[in-house]
Amino acid sequence: MPEQEACGYKDTRMLLQDTMQASGEPDDPAAWLRETDIVSYDFPYAGQLLAESFREWCGMAVLPFARSWEWCVLNYKGKFVETAEPAGGRGSLWKKAWEAAAAGSLLTGELFVLSAEDAGGSQEVKLLVIPVFTRSKGEIFALLGCAMPAEQFMQGGRYTAEAMALHYQTCFYRRFEHVFVSDLAGVHQHAERESNRRSLLFQIVQRMHDNIDVNAVLTEVIDSISAMYPGARLELFMSQDHRSTHPQVKPLPLRWGADDVCAKAFKDGRVALHAGRDNNSVEIGLPLGGKQGVYGVFHMMLDKPAFPDVDLRFLTMVADTAGTAFENAKLYERSNQLIRELRMSNELTQRLNQSLRLGDIFQYAFEELLEMFGADYCCILHLNEKKGGLEAIACNYPPLRGEIIDNGKGLGGRVYSSGEPLILSEYSGAEGIHSRLMAATQSQSAIATPLNVGGEVRGAIMLTHREPHFFSYDSFRLLQAMAGHIGLAVGNARLHAEVRYLANRDSLTGLYARHYLDEEIKERQTKDFCGTLIVVDIDQFKMVNDTYGHQRGDKILKQVSEIVKSSIRQGDIAARWGGEELAVYLPQLGIQQAVYVAERIRKRVMGETEPRVTVSCGIAEWSWTDDRVSVESLFYRADMALYEAKNNGRNQVVTDRKNAENSAKNP
Repeated sequence: MPEQEACGYKDTRMLLQDTMQASGEPDDPAAWLRETDIVSYDFPYAGQLLAESFREWCGMAVLPFARSWEWCVLNYKGKFVETAEPAGGRGSLWKKAWEAAAAGSLLTGELFVLSAEDAGGSQEVKLLVIPVFTRSKGEIFALLGCAMPAEQFMQGGRYTAEAMALHYQTCFYRRFEHVFVSDLAGVHQHAERESNRRSLLFQIVQRMHDNIDVNAVLTEVIDSISAMYPGARLELFMSQDHRSTHPQVKPLPLRWGADDVCAKAFKDGRVALHAGRDNNSVEIGLPLGGKQGVYGVFHMMLDKPAFPDVDLRFLTMVADTAGTAFENAKLYERSNQLIRELRMSNELTQRLNQSLRLGDIFQYAFEELLEMFGADYCCILHLNEKKGGLEAIACNYPPLRGEIIDNGKGLGGRVYSSGEPLILSEYSGAEGIHSRLMAATQSQSAIATPLNVGGEVRGAIMLTHREPHFFSYDSFRLLQAMAGHIGLAVGNARLHAEVRYLANRDSLTGLYARHYLDEEIKERQTKDFCGTLIVVDIDQFKMVNDTYGHQRGDKILKQVSEIVKSSIRQGDIAARWGGEELAVYLPQLGIQQAVYVAERIRKRVMGETEPRVTVSCGIAEWSWTDDRVSVESLFYRADMALYEAKNNGRNQVVTDRKNAENSAKNP
């Protein structure tokens, strides 16, 4: 049976501690540290600290005569932690014996001794297990094991072992105090770092929210992150609805790899972290977002040796703060933009309503759109049914002005045919899109929208700029709104022109009405130097109506009217005088040229009408040398000449006698 020996180790230890405390100075500033202690809650986690203290103790506490002794340390449950044995020692073989002795020591709370024999059985060995107590409550938190020859044990070796156990306790508490102070210092440093971080974050937040300018907010957050990590490579990728002149702000790429850290951060709205390929760098993606969405993403590249620890939580708070400040500034900018758009819309509407002439409306719209959007070029296309295509009715690229573009051709034709608006950020990289205007002017950005008039697409409006990504989606939407105002003004002008056309035209023949002819002659007489009036009357038209009926009579009247229209110049004015009488005014022509026109009409009527009819013509002229120049006198003299033609047998041209005589006297 093993031998057990109980000694007064605990009393000796307490006596030594009381002596040390009595000799301490009352005003020792480190006294509080010596009062710190390990508690039972810490015992399960003290294994590493026990082993480190044991190794340190072995290196400095073993006396020369005790170097052949074998030592070990066990935890508060008596489980083996670590051993220190000389060459040829048997500490590992005595592990179970030490644990058995530790169980006895834990049970009694005192030193416990077991007897054993060495490997050869020639020498008796004493195995001691000495409990190590806490400072305050005297709880066993470790046990120190020692194997020594029985002879040395009897010669006082056990007391040496007990004293060395007290030294181990001192080594443990010295290391414990070091860990405690290190933890306190760490807590203090962490608190100081947190305080500095909160202070820095407060300053950043204050500066950001003091700015209501979008570019100023972005500049502030870039400068703040660069100040925290001065060696980091930082870029900010922004969505295309925001353009910035800052060199570190770039447009968001249209395509990203599936594993790209920026793509992950932008899509998920959370910080993304990747290690570099060589494992010596760190790549970070910080989303810049607010309540309404993610607007961009910060891309940071850091070298691990220079930045071993990256405070992602702090960077996240900075990015979130920047996103909120950016969103507020953006909303403020958007509100100002809406006010500006409303003002510009009001100004455009007022200017468009100043005129009901279609050409003026397109010119006003062209000028306003160029200024409103800051575009380099503007082109307004309008459907021209007569020419069978879209006419470039307003354009500041001269070679294109007035050109006819086939439906579906070019960017404007494509918008007209599809009826859908279009935004183009980079023309050189677009496939399947061709624009003569953009290619000739080296434009890269474009926005275009169909021009709707009365619910029907009647043209297209296109704005271009030489810089890529120039137009934002706000500009895109604004152009569509402006196109609605322009289309309404064009519709009003077309309606006014149609009403005016109907008011000034004869419904049966399509010729001008008599009142329009009177007004035009009166206006011409104020600025021209001469003019001639031809009155055309269908001979015996009553007989035609009586013979063929009024429907055939109307058809004859239309035939004669078409002959008259096709026999005169573009600037001449043909009108229905009344009944079967027609009138033609020839500005800037004398009576001799008018005779040729009248004769051409007479001959064509005689040969081209069915049933065949003839006409009689009376001609009168005026010039600035006449004493009295009036519309009434001109019509009266032409009517008298017509009356004479009727009396002379019809189917002939007769001129006013007065002017004919003057022409004969002055050939």
